[in-house]
Amino acid sequence: MAQVPQTFFDALAVRAWCGLALDALGRAREEIDAINVYPVADGDTGTNLYLTVESAATAVEAVFAGYAAEGPEGPTLADAARAMAHGALIGARGNSGTILAQLLRGMAQVLAGDEAAHADGQGLRRALRTAADSARRAVAHPVEGTVLTVASAAADAAGGAEGDCGEVARAAYDGARTALAATPDQLAVLRRAGVVDAGGRGLVAVLAALVETFTGEKPGGPAPGAYRNTAGTHARVCPGTPTRVEHEEPAGCADGGGVTEATVAGPAYEVIYLLEAEDAAVERLRQRLDGLGDSLVVVGGDGLWNVHVHVDDAGAAVEAGVEAGRPHRIRIAHFGAGDAHGPRAGGPPVERAARAVVAVVPGEGLAVLYTGAGATTVLARPGEPPASGELVEAVRRAHAHEVVLLPNDAELRHTAAAAADQARAEGLRVALIPTRSAVQGIAALAVHEPERRFDEDVVAMTSAAGATRYAEIAVAERQSWTMAGICQAGDVLGLIDGDVAVIGDDVTATATAVLDRMLSAGGEMVTLVLGDETPHTLATHLETHVREGYLAVDTVLYQGGRQGALLLIGVE
Repeated sequence: MAQVPQTFFDALAVRAWCGLALDALGRAREEIDAINVYPVADGDTGTNLYLTVESAATAVEAVFAGYAAEGPEGPTLADAARAMAHGALIGARGNSGTILAQLLRGMAQVLAGDEAAHADGQGLRRALRTAADSARRAVAHPVEGTVLTVASAAADAAGGAEGDCGEVARAAYDGARTALAATPDQLAVLRRAGVVDAGGRGLVAVLAALVETFTGEKPGGPAPGAYRNTAGTHARVCPGTPTRVEHEEPAGCADGGGVTEATVAGPAYEVIYLLEAEDAAVERLRQRLDGLGDSLVVVGGDGLWNVHVHVDDAGAAVEAGVEAGRPHRIRIAHFGAGDAHGPRAGGPPVERAARAVVAVVPGEGLAVLYTGAGATTVLARPGEPPASGELVEAVRRAHAHEVVLLPNDAELRHTAAAAADQARAEGLRVALIPTRSAVQGIAALAVHEPERRFDEDVVAMTSAAGATRYAEIAVAERQSWTMAGICQAGDVLGLIDGDVAVIGDDVTATATAVLDRMLSAGGEMVTLVLGDETPHTLATHLETHVREGYLAVDTVLYQGGRQGALLLIGVE
């Protein structure tokens, strides 16, 4: 169905823009992924931008649905703009997605600022300017030739435009397109790879959707004209919105004009999390993270921030967030050897690893532990279990021919099985080990040996997980019937192998009783994983109890973070 053009920037225009931008990025996603070479060539910029806009669009639709349920009156421009910005913030993925979230937030600050029913061309010009400036401030060390340059050029071009929102949007799009074509002249890694900036290419698609929102037409026309790169090689830009640079002369290119292989050394991990913190604490966090790694982008405000950084020490990056406030929705991705900093788009395909482990973990501390052991992790937040799509995405991100999947939760058995089936349909060899607790996953990961035959490795990991009894200490939220009797809200529950075995009123006494029951059947190793709200004295008490009462049993202690349970216990 043809898009009905919007005369002004109102709530309906915000909704239409989000939908059109999502469609545009969906069509361009694979193309953008393929030219992703900066800051790391992990081939996911298009996907990250799509997921970021998808979150923004979902938030806007939720606002419209809420108003529809209450009556005929629809949301205001301020309502829709704030929802768009908030959705993008909480759903931002990757470096480019985080920057895009700040661009949308900057626009929303202007569009929602005066609570007007709509904004005109002048308002759109101010919104684009604020967006570009705020995004540049959010990046610790801005680099020219990136999406920041494209955003600034769009704002500059819009600032010189006259007329309504359609005219301003078209000027911004044309300015962005021209700037995108010039990015290889500004960033050597783009010039060597023969591509334009992937993040900038994504922003051009988003601005094209903005033009369509106000004019009802997809912008077209030839790409900006030829340019000369800094190596003295004349290049022309392909027709349409440019992505790949075609060299007419061989200078600086392999095989007389092909794409060269560019190599950039960099940190091993990408760390992203949402952070609830005050402005002063975030400023200290910026300084701390800037010293730990690179590609630092901190966006947001009003107590909620999205933090993105590339580091070698993922644990230190998360700990810095804990010191600043409350981090959650933590995502840690490991840049495999040759994956993040190896051959680029157009060069030889990145070789998959032989084998990888993908694990669902219930807390930030365990995410760091598992990642440090080489696993790709998916964080299961309390009350928010991951969907099968998230698990499939993690399996793809692991970039291996063979994958061992550890759901670490009995409730995720069917979800993990669906994800494994989907990954197998894509040609991957996936083994699902039915771990029911993160402590079973720790035991499985401890015996994992990628050099072994796949079947042998899976058998060893399954055996180690199966030999580990698991328990957790939690607080009852409501009155209910259990295998150990009726519990009341606030009671301390000790669950062994998934069933309530002990009901008490004291955390330490209940945990001790549970541990004694588990060790009565024997054991050589006790694993304790403490949550953020666990009493500080509990670990010391339990370690002493095991040392004095069970002489042949060793104890290992981990910090799990916000994992839902007060304590996880494993006995193997």
